[in-house]
Parts: sequence; C-alpha cells; structure tokens
Amino acid sequence: MSDRVTLEIAGGIARLSLANPARRNAIDLEFLEDFAAAALDIQSDASVRVILLRADGPVFSVGGDLADMVANRHRAERHVLEMASLFHLGIERLQASRAPLVVALGGTAAGGGFSLVLGADLVIAGQSAKLVSAYLKSGLTPDGGATWFLPRLVGRQKAFEIMALSPVLSAQDAQALGLVARVVADDALDAEATAVAAQLAALPSDALFVLKRQLHASPGHGLADQLAVEAGGIARSAAQPDVQAALDAFFAKGK
Repeated sequence: MSDRVTLEIAGGIARLSLANPARRNAIDLEFLEDFAAAALDIQSDASVRVILLRADGPVFSVGGDLADMVANRHRAERHVLEMASLFHLGIERLQASRAPLVVALGGTAAGGGFSLVLGADLVIAGQSAKLVSAYLKSGLTPDGGATWFLPRLVGRQKAFEIMALSPVLSAQDAQALGLVARVVADDALDAEATAVAAQLAALPSDALFVLKRQLHASPGHGLADQLAVEAGGIARSAAQPDVQAALDAFFAKGK
C-alpha cells in the first residue's frame, strides 16, 4: 500500500486510516486502488470483528482530488468512471464484510469523504468535526453511495437539501440528524473510537455480525419479512456455544 491508506489488523479490529494529511486526504486514483485493496483484505480476514475507519491529520477528507480531475480533463469521463468504480468497489467490500464499520470523524469530511462517513454503522465525531456534501458546488453529482445512504438516514427531502445546497453541518447538527451517534472532545476522539471498537470486538461475533445484516436488510423488508429474519437469527444465536456459555455464567452468578 502507498502512504495514502494504511491498514493494521490486531485484536479483532481492522484499523483503516486515511494517511495523506499533507493533501488533506484527497481522494485520487492511487488512494482508491489502495482503498479497494485494503477493503478486500478486511473482507477476506476472518479474524476481523470490527472495522475502524479514521484519518490522520486535522481533515478527515476533502473528497475527490479536483486538481487530478483537471489534469485528466482530456479523458475526464473515463478517468472519473475509473475512480468511481474503484471507490464503489471498496465501499461494497466494506458493506459486505461481516464486521460493522465504525468511523472516527475528525475535522471536515466533504464530497467522497462525506460519502465514506454515511456508510458507517456507528460514527463518533470530534466536537469540531464538519460534514458537507459539496459535490454540486463543483457541478458534480454524488458518488460513494451518498444518494443511497443519506435518504435512509434523514428522509428524501432533507437528503435533497443537504446534497443540493451543501450546508456545512457541525458535529452537533449531524448528531441531531442521526448521521453521528456520539460527539466527544477532539483530543478524546481516537481514544473514544478505539475503546468503542474494542467493546464491539469483545461481543459475541456471530450476534454482532447478524445485527449488522439485519439492520442493513431492514429498509427493504416488510414487517413480516423482518420478523422472520429476526426469528431465524435469534434461534441460530441461541444454539451458539459462546451464547450457551454466557447463559450458564449468568445463572451461575445469579445463584
């Protein structure tokens, strides 16, 4: 991997970092190649129980590298399609992984960085973090799944407003909209996100993975379908050895 993306896997946590702070973690072709490769490493590693996505430096990501797009204007459509395809491949791999995705949001996430945050199962933000769609300000339309994730989080009209008018959302604004679960002091962000990832990694893995799948499937299901999914899930989890051991320990403690 290049210095744009780093991946460390230890203790059940895949720590995926945007690691080019000098360029404000701008998304270019090299970044996307490494991002997609890292996502495949995560998806194929059975030891990964939680994915922690974070960024080095004061900016999470300014999104797509517009200077790179200008430099490739002679083949703009092909170049941007190649970038978007790699971006989407990486996102699909993270979403398809059994492990939930936790994002530690520090600084500003714009454009593609904004889209990366939307795909999280849990976002922890520093108090000075900001989210802004920004695509249409440059005449570009969204990518990275933004038009799929955002309406499911805030509704169609609010999603239209956020993506069309590009208001800058503070961490507190984002929390009120349901885009962020928890806001902490900036200097506590890494520690808080790491602690939460460790808490999740310590949970019975099958139950955590099933919860992620159930929540992802829910928007496309009617109530009866989702109830059937839940019934099958809890029945299978009850038969797991670690669940049986936890129940035995619970009753032993009670006695």
